[in-house]
Amino acid sequence: MRLNWFLPFLRKKKKSETLAPPSFVMRCAMTVLPRSWFADRVTGKSGRIRKLLQRIGPSVLSSPLRRIVQTACLLLFLTLFFYVCWPYSARPAGDGQKSDGWRLVEVEQQTGLFRFEADRRPAWIERDGQVVHVTSSAGSAAYVGAFAIADMAPSGVSLCPISELSPEAFDQLLLAQGTWSLTETEPDRWPSHYADELRKKEFVPAELFLVIDPLVSLSTAIASRSWVWSLTSAAIILVVCVLIPRGFCGYLCPLGTLIDLFDWSVARRVKRFRVTDDGWWVHIKYYLLAGTLVAAMCGVLVSGYVAAIPVVTRGLLFLGDPLQSGLSRGWHLVPEMNLGHAFSMALFAIVLCLGFLQPRFWCKYVCPSGAVFSLGNLFRITERKVESTCINCNKCVEICPFDAIKPDFTTRTSDCTLCQTCGGVCPTQAIKFVERWNLVELKVENDPPTGETSLGRRGFLSLAAGSAAAIVGGASVAVATRSFGARLDDPTAFRPVRPPGSVPERQFLEMCIRCGECFKACPNNVLQVEGFQQGFEGLWTPLVNADWAGCESSCNACGQVCPTGAIRALPLEEKKVARMGLAIVNEKTCLPFANREACQLCVDECNAAGYEAIEFINVHTSVDDNGMPVEGSGFVAPVVLADKCVGCGLCQTRCYAINVKEKHLLTGSAIVIEAGLGKEDRLMTGSYIQLREDEMLRRKTTTHPPATDFFVPESTPDSDGEAIPESFQPAADNPFGSTN
Repeated sequence: MRLNWFLPFLRKKKKSETLAPPSFVMRCAMTVLPRSWFADRVTGKSGRIRKLLQRIGPSVLSSPLRRIVQTACLLLFLTLFFYVCWPYSARPAGDGQKSDGWRLVEVEQQTGLFRFEADRRPAWIERDGQVVHVTSSAGSAAYVGAFAIADMAPSGVSLCPISELSPEAFDQLLLAQGTWSLTETEPDRWPSHYADELRKKEFVPAELFLVIDPLVSLSTAIASRSWVWSLTSAAIILVVCVLIPRGFCGYLCPLGTLIDLFDWSVARRVKRFRVTDDGWWVHIKYYLLAGTLVAAMCGVLVSGYVAAIPVVTRGLLFLGDPLQSGLSRGWHLVPEMNLGHAFSMALFAIVLCLGFLQPRFWCKYVCPSGAVFSLGNLFRITERKVESTCINCNKCVEICPFDAIKPDFTTRTSDCTLCQTCGGVCPTQAIKFVERWNLVELKVENDPPTGETSLGRRGFLSLAAGSAAAIVGGASVAVATRSFGARLDDPTAFRPVRPPGSVPERQFLEMCIRCGECFKACPNNVLQVEGFQQGFEGLWTPLVNADWAGCESSCNACGQVCPTGAIRALPLEEKKVARMGLAIVNEKTCLPFANREACQLCVDECNAAGYEAIEFINVHTSVDDNGMPVEGSGFVAPVVLADKCVGCGLCQTRCYAINVKEKHLLTGSAIVIEAGLGKEDRLMTGSYIQLREDEMLRRKTTTHPPATDFFVPESTPDSDGEAIPESFQPAADNPFGSTN
């Protein structure tokens, strides 16, 4: 078993040497490409391909396949981030075709088909099996259901119900007067253009690189004490790396490729900060890994700060996304940055600038994700081997990007990524990549002497002091983060509005990896970066900024791209009924309540979104001597129906944009989305639709007066399963409001 994928060192043929025949791939290439493109193996003269690769760089010449894979993975990562997760290519779904004037002429008892006729059949009804929707021509309120076309005639169709009709729908078909309409889409359906667009563009999962970073899923599962679906993907990549040790680091990791580009373009020009490769820092990645896992055991997730893919994803989010949005949509649509943004960009800059110390310093010595793969190398079945023809030229040591070659030119197996760059510079072709148990003609180890212990210079198990420091450090970080964190037991503490489908807050903080993928996929920047409102515990987590924008009813992208399940991947139907907060009207500032002027912005916006969760009541109505309201007096003011409100924030966005920013009538929105006790649904598992149905059933059986339907529904469980106290329930209101 040989995995020699490098371009061998080109040298002149010796007189007594017999050249091996070219490989099958090489023979095929030489039959279709000019001969001048290929090297002359007899004279050792380079061809055009080698000259081009050499001009690009020695590592590209040595291992072109690895560089091609690296480039492809970086381009794929950038495509997933800047194209697939870019929501603004979506367009609202159209209304579809409609045909009026259909008459129900027959219901076939044997087949159950409904026969409709019209003056003529429109061209868009074109095939058997096509789905159409039947409504009364009087309007969408008389919607019957979806039907499949079973048979067609020039002026008629036979329709079969997609699902069993309810008795009410069946009676409606038989007894209703007038004609029917056939439509291509369901009338008054909520649009799904954002969800449809993401599904169409997602040729591979947008979060692909995040789910194959094993530290992401492993630390999340430990911190939340739950199964994380991405553990399966992490396990697969670890199994693959048994065949190609640390292949993720050498071939797939986009952060490593960006570091290579930075080292090539910037860091290699500055030599004054260079350090040796035998200092204490060679073990940092193991310390970070141990500390990260200890913190996770204490329930605090810090891997988002140090794991490879979250670091690069968040770095591109804060640096690249504002440029993309500003240049394509306008700079006024780029949200302001906070201290959390600056902290993240500084961390990303430090990762790159470590290249001034040594090329790929982060990958060699610091990256805890790489440490996971280094430990996985213990189970490798392939390995770099050096044969006895080695002449100790040191070329392999000089070009190795991962410091994986000992002074005796054998392999530090925990660090080798099988990048095979060393094989391409070996003048005697003494380096081979074969099965671990291959012992044929190997070089004598420790010649020249390396001075390394049996555990190896990279063996962190022998470093008891460093291990202890990592454990204590991880525990200390966990304690400090919890002590100065979210304060979930304090009812007065800051409670952010989380994305729809978010798990309960404690589990959310333990599962959110702070990668930033949800921010990128969210249209109109509804989700924005939390700063230090909850200390380091909430830093870089997503919160809804409803002053900026509201959550689109046609979008469920945040849950679809979340790699850990902190935001559940809800179907659009589930997302539309998942409460992420509750709209609260400030009666002191709301224009109708304050008796200033009429305003119905929030009601119009809510109805347009399809929620219809805000209704009007009369306020400041004058009454005559008989106690009857005076026509035309007072205002109609908004009241939120808690059983319908999902906390999307569209009402707040509208009020803020018009009454605050444009008209300057208010200093802040008069209707605000709030989270917390009884105002949100945060389920780890289960259906939000079922939760709504259960609430409706309880409401039908309750003895409370209908007035309690406003504000907050009774006995609604909060995220921890506690019921809302009775003192939280509002009293019945005067139907006429104030009588000033």
